[in-house]
Amino acid sequence: MKKSLIAALVIGIGSSAALADGHVDKALQGAIDARQAAMKLYAFNLGQLGAMAKGAMDYDADKAAGAASNLYALVTMDQSAVWPAGSDNGAVDTTRALPAIWNDFPGVMAASKAMVEAAATMKDAAGTDLASLQGAIGAVGGACGGCHKAYRAPAN
Repeated sequence: MKKSLIAALVIGIGSSAALADGHVDKALQGAIDARQAAMKLYAFNLGQLGAMAKGAMDYDADKAAGAASNLYALVTMDQSAVWPAGSDNGAVDTTRALPAIWNDFPGVMAASKAMVEAAATMKDAAGTDLASLQGAIGAVGGACGGCHKAYRAPAN
């Protein structure tokens, strides 16, 4: 089992802090932009799977398998570089990442493990048939929510 999704998240990799005048260091903002892009890719792929599961989109085994494979690839990517210390919503206003991410390593690792496991199950199930996709989608949604509820501030 690969622990890389957020493994080095808590450790951080060199903290660039927001400047006193309110502007964010370019490297820090680049890391935030990259992780937000990854989250958008999660949502895009999960959106296709969810639409098929709900019947809002016709089930297509190839598209489902592709979206599930993409999701799995994303959640198993080493993302440690996009979670530097000092890139939380208390330091930077362009993110909803809560400081708890950097303070709760065991919780973050548990959430990461749940997401990887749910995405692996979805990867194996999605292209099989609609019933298999529907059976796997709840765990993926639960894994997303498990992390977002604890580590992401609500939208304004």
